Amino acid sequence: MPSSDDAITYFRRRLQHETDPADVYAAQRAGERFTLVDVRDAAAWAQGRVQGAVHIPHADLPSRAPEELDPAVPVVVYCWSPGCNGGVRGALALSSLGYDVKEMIGGFKYWAREGLPTVTDDGPLPRIFDPLVTVVRR
Repeated sequence: MPSSDDAITYFRRRLQHETDPADVYAAQRAGERFTLVDVRDAAAWAQGRVQGAVHIPHADLPSRAPEELDPAVPVVVYCWSPGCNGGVRGALALSSLGYDVKEMIGGFKYWAREGLPTVTDDGPLPRIFDPLVTVVRR
């Protein structure tokens, strides 16, 4: 059985590299400086995305990030959901380029399920709060 020191180290390291939709939204609202990057493909981006995100598919990060992202600004990446590893691929690519990066666990799926602001090119999408993943206040 691992020692409690091992567990503390493990969980501390996870939090250095992960965040979640609620924390990202709180950071946006607080005006914290970071770039939120949607690493999904163009069709997914067009279907809906996190309000305030920029779009760079994970395969394009090595070539586009140096031109489009300020290396002095922390980055948060997301993909579809916990069933998608595109966020991990994006975080790996950006980390390899020297960026301070976190993956938003839960991805777009949990952002949307928590009723957080989503948009398309046509404007805001309806906010739907899923009571299985967030407290619904009326």
